[in-house]
Amino acid sequence: MTGLAGRLADAGFATGWRLVPKLPKAVAGLAFWGAADLAARRGGDSARQLRANLRRVVPQAGETELDELTRRAMHSYARYWHEAFRLPSADPATVLGEVDISGTEYLEAALAAGNGAVVALPHTGNWDVAGLWAVQQIGELTTVAERLEPESLYRRFVEYRESLGFEVIPADGSVSFRLLLQRLRENRVVCLVGDRDLTNTGTPVTFFGEPARFPAGPARLAASTGAALLPVGSWYTDDGWGLRIHPRIRVANRGEAPAATQALADVFAGDIAAHPTDWHMLQPFWPADRDAAADGTAGEESAADEG
Repeated sequence: MTGLAGRLADAGFATGWRLVPKLPKAVAGLAFWGAADLAARRGGDSARQLRANLRRVVPQAGETELDELTRRAMHSYARYWHEAFRLPSADPATVLGEVDISGTEYLEAALAAGNGAVVALPHTGNWDVAGLWAVQQIGELTTVAERLEPESLYRRFVEYRESLGFEVIPADGSVSFRLLLQRLRENRVVCLVGDRDLTNTGTPVTFFGEPARFPAGPARLAASTGAALLPVGSWYTDDGWGLRIHPRIRVANRGEAPAATQALADVFAGDIAAHPTDWHMLQPFWPADRDAAADGTAGEESAADEG
């Protein structure tokens, strides 16, 4: 996103991080809820694409149910941004008190082995809360940030996640990959959002019965270092957040990386199927939809994709 659109996006996010924490939580929550309802009713590009994605996740849903699923998913997405604007000023202990997490023994075992852990999550629930939990419980976490335009918008997202205690590395190809390898060799946790391939050159997988591509990075990092590859599910509860650390996916070498990426996709699909309205995928995901977007028949992706 460049030019005027980029500057407007930057100003909008700056306003959100400045003003939302000053509003009563209930008042701001109602505003985000109302905006989500309006977006669902208007049925713009993002809402239509979200609905198309949900149709694949819940193939048995009729049109009325899809309408309701889309509305609830828009509410979930709005909740993410409401929380994102408030998290930097929130008390970490209060936030963690509302996290229901299972599977921590898998992360503990990975760090006890001494080779670090690659934690991979889909775009579900609030993955920043998952990162905050890791920082508070383990003390360190490294992630990457996609380069955005303008630079001020990119810096804003970096500063947001640094305020939560993350080490943020710019997604600069081989340079960032080498830095992530170094962190794993230091027995640290690397956290990556692993369901959306921004390059369209990722690993082919089958996802909800249809060909798709997943980022190759998580499995390759694990294969290169001996780090544990740990899928994590994230979703919303009525009063907080649910997290599940799944058992390790074994990947001994680069040759096993494609199978490990498929295993990661299978775990993600199970969690998304259980919590479909918390999958924040408002962009074309499957090849057929990406082809339509490339032909100009689908809407542009927004700077909010960084979330």
